[in-house]
Amino acid sequence: MKIQDLAPEKGSVKKAKRVGRGPGSRHGKTSTKGHKGQKARSGRAKGPMFEGGQTPLQRRLPKRGFKNYPFKKEYAILNLSDINRLEGIEEISPDVLLKKKVIKDIKDGLKILGNGNIDKPLFIKAHAFSSSAVEKITAAGGKAEVLKK
Repeated sequence: MKIQDLAPEKGSVKKAKRVGRGPGSRHGKTSTKGHKGQKARSGRAKGPMFEGGQTPLQRRLPKRGFKNYPFKKEYAILNLSDINRLEGIEEISPDVLLKKKVIKDIKDGLKILGNGNIDKPLFIKAHAFSSSAVEKITAAGGKAEVLKK
């Protein structure tokens, strides 16, 4: 087989519609655009948001709220129930959790949430804690230390 023998699949390539080539083609004179009007003119068509000169909907509706994207913090979250499953560790930090593959990525920090219970006293280092998590850690005899990022 040679490169010149290759051809597209039958029916996959259509010929372009040739307009404005005389009355015999049935696409002559107005070139399938009808008579006069905005859509018959040359140049770019109006976009999907154009409403015939009327003020578009997205400009008529009021703006509300604000976007906090540049300052948003996205924490890797971990519940106390997940920490309770870990065996043989007294000091838990983001580095230890990454090595044990408990979390995949730290993102903007690690936040410990209070879902579940903790049985043993642990020293936990994280960037943020929920109030219920701190209560449960201290009740079990452990300590919660907030890290700076």
